Amino acid sequence: MKRHILLLFLTAIGCAWILPAKAQLQDERHNFSIGINGGVNVSSVSFQPSIKQSKLIGPEFGVTARYISEKYFKMICGIQAEVNFSQRGWKEVIEDGTGDTYHRNMNYVEIPLLAHLAFGKDKGNGVRFVLNLGPQIGFLISEKEIKSASWNPSNRPQGTNEQYDKPADRKFDYGIIGGGGLEVRTGIGHFILEARYYYGLSDFYNNSKKDYFGRSGHSYIGGRLTYLFDLKK
Repeated sequence: MKRHILLLFLTAIGCAWILPAKAQLQDERHNFSIGINGGVNVSSVSFQPSIKQSKLIGPEFGVTARYISEKYFKMICGIQAEVNFSQRGWKEVIEDGTGDTYHRNMNYVEIPLLAHLAFGKDKGNGVRFVLNLGPQIGFLISEKEIKSASWNPSNRPQGTNEQYDKPADRKFDYGIIGGGGLEVRTGIGHFILEARYYYGLSDFYNNSKKDYFGRSGHSYIGGRLTYLFDLKK
């Protein structure tokens, strides 16, 4: 199922670029911008067997490069690449009467490659509505468990203990990410306020028939602010 979703997504992205390329360009652009971004992730992990969770909030920040190549009818088209530090993980809801708390921070370097579409003010100062969509890969660089001082999971009813003290088996992560927001273009640069959703297609624990977890994939909703300035207009 995950492979089918990924194939469908990549096909859609390919069509989005191939069809305009075959048509006559309406108006070429050669606008290259770079800048920085920062925000927060509200993350969780899809486990099978399931683990009851609340949302974990962590930081995300990095650098952004964007190239706008053309305006096709009223749609401004380009590509955007980023290198980000992203903190994900999960926070458990423990209801065994012990008062125990547990969450795990998992720190990744993420590299999204996004199709960039914008609608609105074309040149000069003004406001645009922007959409970004594409694949993303990530590399786990560190992880940390945070447990309560009175930690005692041994008698926990209807729960799993397999995840405790168990580091990730797989450090490479991949999935799809998309989002939208508003870009305000000014004389000193471009300010973009954006919301994104990431769905992980990979698992960080092994998931063969002999392994306990059949699924251990990340997902998060992110809010971010990006500042870009033009190197080439």
